[in-house]
Amino acid sequence: MLSLQFFATALVVVLAPGSGVIFTLAMGLGQGRRAALWAAWGCTIGIVPSLLAATLGLAAVLHTSAVLFNIVKFAGVAYLLYLAWQAIRAGGTLSVSAEHKAQPGLLIARRAALINTLNPKLSVFFLALLPPFLSGNPASATVEMTLLGGVFMAMTFAVFAIYGLFAARARDMLLGSARAMRWLNRGFATIFVALAGRLALERA
Repeated sequence: MLSLQFFATALVVVLAPGSGVIFTLAMGLGQGRRAALWAAWGCTIGIVPSLLAATLGLAAVLHTSAVLFNIVKFAGVAYLLYLAWQAIRAGGTLSVSAEHKAQPGLLIARRAALINTLNPKLSVFFLALLPPFLSGNPASATVEMTLLGGVFMAMTFAVFAIYGLFAARARDMLLGSARAMRWLNRGFATIFVALAGRLALERA
């Protein structure tokens, strides 16, 4: 159950930069603290479908069904490429600009949630990560999986919020340099394209 080993394992996973972290950083740099916190919240909520799938055993079905896996996977690839376009396009929702208008928080959270929802590897990951930390009692397995998943989500929000707030703090220093903003937008776009490529190569 909850042990130092679980917290250490979960922390390593959460700290690793992925598409959710990049999105949260982009929102923090592009729109400030409020947007970063909404992005962190959205990425956290996006974990729920994968956690439910792992808890209910649907992740195993996804893992064994190549067709279903690929449908979710390529939807995720398309979404990451869309985010890359939004980062590089002038006035895009992810572009870093001094003139960028703040977006509604729920819209930011929804876009962030889609990043994790459309990643089929996340549910398979939970299926592999959580069971070793269960007590071994089948009667309490669902409750234990839910508890471990809830702790993982709390850690995700905390770490992503720190990433986002750090980016928001750096925002003021970067807004004065048009060149820095151009390179940031190109960098975010490149990273999202790379993440899309990596996801496209994943297999069930």
